[in-house]
Parts: sequence; C-alpha cells; structure tokens
Amino acid sequence: MSVLVFYKSASEHARDVRDFLHEFEQRTAKLLEEVDPDSKRGAELCRLYDVLDYPTVVAIGDDGQMRNKWRGLPLPMIDEVSFYV
Repeated sequence: MSVLVFYKSASEHARDVRDFLHEFEQRTAKLLEEVDPDSKRGAELCRLYDVLDYPTVVAIGDDGQMRNKWRGLPLPMIDEVSFYV
C-alpha cells in the first residue's frame, strides 16, 4: 500500500503539511509521497482519486484502489495514516 499527500507548496496550509510529513518520517521512518496538484501527473491523480480540496491524504492499496481519504485540515493522526504504509 502507499499514501499520497496532495497539497500546493505555495499555500497557507503548506507549513502544516510539511510539519506533518516531517513528524511522520521521524515517528515511522517512512516517507509519504508528495503530489503537486498543479503538475501533469498530479492533475491526473487528482482526477483519478477525486481530489478537490487541499491538503488531501489518500491511502491506496496495491491494486490501485483507494482505501481511505482525509480532506483538509486538521490532518489525520499519524497512527491512522501509518496503518496504510
């Protein structure tokens, strides 16, 4: 499984997301994939997983199916997300 974090780096929520990503890595020793919704790949993934709000965290199974989605702030608990990594 994998987890994608959709956010815009030049936004008011970017600092919260970067802090979350840093804390997640410190606590789990794992990295989450950051997705820029303004990139070509990011726009495709936004359409695929119906991401309309930022930040959004999407857990994806090995089969590519979405398992869980958290939208907006506050961000999910690290324990909730680590289950999917």
